[in-house]
Order: sequence, then structure tokens, then C-alpha cells
Amino acid sequence: MFVVRNYVTMCGTVACALGIGYLMQYGAPAQPNGAQEPVAVASVADQASVIAGLERIVQTSSSDETPSQPIQRPAPKAAQKHTNCSISARATAQMGANARLRIKAPCRSNERVEIHHNGLTLTQQTDENGALDLTIPALSEYAIFLISFEDQTGTVATTHIMDIDQFDRVALQWQGQTDLQIHALEFGASYGEPGHISANSASQGAGSVVHLGNASFHDGQNIQIYSFPAARSEQTGSVALTIETEVTEANCGRDLNVQSLELRSDRRLRSRDLILTMPMCTEVGEFLVLNNLFQDLTIAAN
Repeated sequence: MFVVRNYVTMCGTVACALGIGYLMQYGAPAQPNGAQEPVAVASVADQASVIAGLERIVQTSSSDETPSQPIQRPAPKAAQKHTNCSISARATAQMGANARLRIKAPCRSNERVEIHHNGLTLTQQTDENGALDLTIPALSEYAIFLISFEDQTGTVATTHIMDIDQFDRVALQWQGQTDLQIHALEFGASYGEPGHISANSASQGAGSVVHLGNASFHDGQNIQIYSFPAARSEQTGSVALTIETEVTEANCGRDLNVQSLELRSDRRLRSRDLILTMPMCTEVGEFLVLNNLFQDLTIAAN
């Protein structure tokens, strides 16, 4: 059983995207490592000549017997620290109505970061260089990405997704370590057959499902998005959408807050907030299947 609370939201306007676009920052390109100087290696004959020369050296001392002074060698330079800790991000449109998002934060290695886009929230982590590079299915033509670190600093990136009108999309997002899965059965396909699409399925179909999130954060935000190229379909029919999740010790007997977002042929982005009550812990190991979170997609051949 679960409780459904419905509401409808509209996409952000073009003016908003253009206004925020002025906040885009661009990081300086990484400098290449300097090449090391070649090291010359003396031959055995050369080494023998040097040794013979050393044997002919006679040690002498000055008449005033001034004690020798230690040689002063320059101290090694300390490792250079980052002098530019600014955060920058760039979004570029990719095929399939996707956006490639690249984040540079040189002073924030292995740090948690949240990305917001048209109602979606995604938790990720920078690498050891403070960089992050990922591809996100867009939910609007003028896509805006808000990047925020835990201390509330961040930046903004925007891009123009010109082929967004060719795709129907449904998205599911939740918080925590529960693994929700979108399953799409295209044009009457059954589980395991061609046309059964999920993030973990090996079968092929016209659409695709991507999973974005970071399992290392127990309270991280996760999303799954199913995309279907409706404007290029050669078939007429429907795509049945179901949600599955395994009952685990981490989620059993608890209420799970879930949000769905749908972008269909009318280009209106619709969202619903849901409260999903998970089965009791005696059902650990079982799978919960939900058939009514999304309406089936209706596809017409083009």
C-alpha cells in the first residue's frame, strides 16, 4: 500500500535559463607535467678514468688552518598548493537529448556534491582532482544545472538541448540505499525478451534506462530515467512501465518518499510526490512490484 499525493508543475522558462547562464564559470585547463631531463650514464672506461684521476689528488690545508665551512644548499621548494580554488562547471548538449556536465573544483577532492535539474536532485562525488564528468538525460530544452557542495557553495551551468522534443521521458527519484528500478516493456514484450528495458537488463529495445547516484552515501539522492525516441518510432503501440524494488533490512517496514517526473509529447513536465510504505521485515528478500506509478506511454509510428 502507498499513499499518492498529486500535483502538476510546469517547466522553467527560457528567460530563467538565460538569466542564470551569466553565472557560468570556466576553470583553467590543467597544466601538463614538465618532462624530466635525460640522465647520462657513464661507461665503465669513463668511471675507471675518473677513479685514476682522484688517486692523483693530494690533500692540502691552508696555512692559517681555517676550519672548513659547511656548504649551504638551497632548501627544496615546498609543494605548491592550489592558488585557484574556484568552482566551475560546463554543460554541453549530446546526442539523445542528453547533457554532459563537467565540474572542476580543484580544492574539493573526493567531496560530496549535489546536482539539481528541473526538479531532479542527484548526489555524486568528485574524484581525487576535484573533478566530475557525467551525462544526464535532460528534462527541458534550455537545461539548467545547479551544482552545490555541502558548505552551500556552488555554481551553475546551462545548455540548449535541441532534440528534446524527439523523446518521451519518465524519471523516478528517491533518497537512501533502496534500489528502485524502472522496467519498460515495449510493444508487448515480456520480461527477458527483446524490448524489456531496465538499467540492468541486457536485452535491446528502442528505449533506454539510466541510473545515476552514488551508493557510498546512505542518504544520497538517486534517480532512474527511461527515455524513448517517440518522434523516430517506426512502430505503433504502447510501452508498459513498472517499478520494482527489493525488500531489505534497510527499508523494510518504513515509508519511502518517492517522486516521479514525466515529460511526454505535449512537452509539459509533470511530477508527483509519493509515499511508498514498504512491507514488514518478515518479507526481506522479496520483490515489490508497482504497476500504477506511471501511465503507459502511447507511441505512434512516424
